[in-house]
Amino acid sequence: MTSVLIVDDELFIVELYRDILQLRGYRIVGTAFDGEEALKKYSSCSDKPDVIIMDHRMPIMNGVEATKKILRLNPAQKVIFVSADVLIEKEARDAGAIEFLPKPFRMDDLIEKMQKVSSAK
Repeated sequence: MTSVLIVDDELFIVELYRDILQLRGYRIVGTAFDGEEALKKYSSCSDKPDVIIMDHRMPIMNGVEATKKILRLNPAQKVIFVSADVLIEKEARDAGAIEFLPKPFRMDDLIEKMQKVSSAK
């Protein structure tokens, strides 16, 4: 079962992702509401998530910075980046995100990306 860390500053978005992903058989190992919290949770967990869903615009530390710092800890970590700002895609990919989803998107699109990323070695 693929494990997931969800990072977004909007509670309803976190809950939506969590509910949909759990219904589809994914295991949610944690949530964070800003990049700094995500980095702390990632650093302290012994069982690293298979995939991180990372938002961009968040307080304290944005998603690009959090992605860079997490990937310094584990260059093999898989990150799906989501943002309403499509202009950030290149920066997110340069930071190490392997997929990008522009908000708003259909939940089926997220599931597709999850399946693609989960099956990639």
